[in-house]
Amino acid sequence: MDNKMMLMIPGPTPVPEKVLQAMGKHTIGHRTAAFSAIAKDVTAGLKWLHQTTGDVLVVAASGTGAMEAGMVNFLSAGDRVIVSDNGKFGERWVDMARAFGLDVDEIKVDWGKPLNPETFREKLEADTEKTIKAVVVTHSETSTGVLNDLQTISGYVKSHGALMIVDAVTSLGASPVPVDEWGLDVVCSGSQKGYMMPPGLGFIAVSQKAWQAYETAKLPKFYFDLKAYRKNAAKDLTPFTPPVNLYFALQAALEMMQAEGLESIFARHERLTRATRAGMQAIGLPLFASDESASTAATAVLGTDVLDVEKLRKFVEHKFDIALAGGQDSLKGKIFRIGHLGFASDRDVLTGVAAIEAAAIALGHQPPSPGAGVAAAAQVLG
Repeated sequence: MDNKMMLMIPGPTPVPEKVLQAMGKHTIGHRTAAFSAIAKDVTAGLKWLHQTTGDVLVVAASGTGAMEAGMVNFLSAGDRVIVSDNGKFGERWVDMARAFGLDVDEIKVDWGKPLNPETFREKLEADTEKTIKAVVVTHSETSTGVLNDLQTISGYVKSHGALMIVDAVTSLGASPVPVDEWGLDVVCSGSQKGYMMPPGLGFIAVSQKAWQAYETAKLPKFYFDLKAYRKNAAKDLTPFTPPVNLYFALQAALEMMQAEGLESIFARHERLTRATRAGMQAIGLPLFASDESASTAATAVLGTDVLDVEKLRKFVEHKFDIALAGGQDSLKGKIFRIGHLGFASDRDVLTGVAAIEAAAIALGHQPPSPGAGVAAAAQVLG
């Protein structure tokens, strides 16, 4: 049947009907009072979501564009930065920092393992000359299904005085990211994840400390010069032509999120994560990340000697119209990933677990008992 594809990947994520309908409205001028009213409303909603009184700026870009803006506005070539790498998106930060001529001190951890905050503490405490200008961390590493301990790492960074720059692309809206409470200076995210929107908008939260760093930062920037966005945002405007209809979508999505409430949003994602993991374990499929470091955005599952993960993904897509994500780089063909963030519900997880179990059986994998996966997930979901 056409138009039944169900996205269970870490992004893009499913888009609610209300958001699609909002996006389908007639476009309006971006230099009008009507648009300014929408811009003002979404700015307030973004500050609520980020749990900050500081700036949250919007750019027309993917999450990677937000990451670039978050780097070039606050650093200069030759600056020493600690950049963590325990997955594909941490690796992207490393590549980006080197592309801009930063002096990269890389903290590299095996993919599937969480970052050890004590490694950061040791490096920062050893830096008595305060040569480290920033620490760059991916909060939710969806290439491996790992959630890093951002709160503890940020506490060490705050004590040192460096900037705390964060990729929260798949944690914003799925896990708590209290920007002010944790002392985060630059937090980057994208619309196609927890925001329940199509791709196209990037978000950067900026602290006062980061704005002070901006004044001496010398990396080149023009379209991503955040000072221009800040100046215009103060007047409920944008410096360049924005994707107006995505603002309509953002307004609708934020309204939905505010109606649900932050604590309920985080509890839902945590529940879906536990149910997904319980379902996979009951089927007899090994999980890639530990329970203690499990991302609430996606669960990574290993293949077995019997079960080929790529055959499983193809079976689930062709038979049940459910899209699962594969592994990236060295993990290609070794894991598959189940997305459960954004516009995701208990029903989605039960459906996904049932489809995966049926596919696994069809491909020769025998669970302890038929229906074990759904039963385990349902028990978690209550």
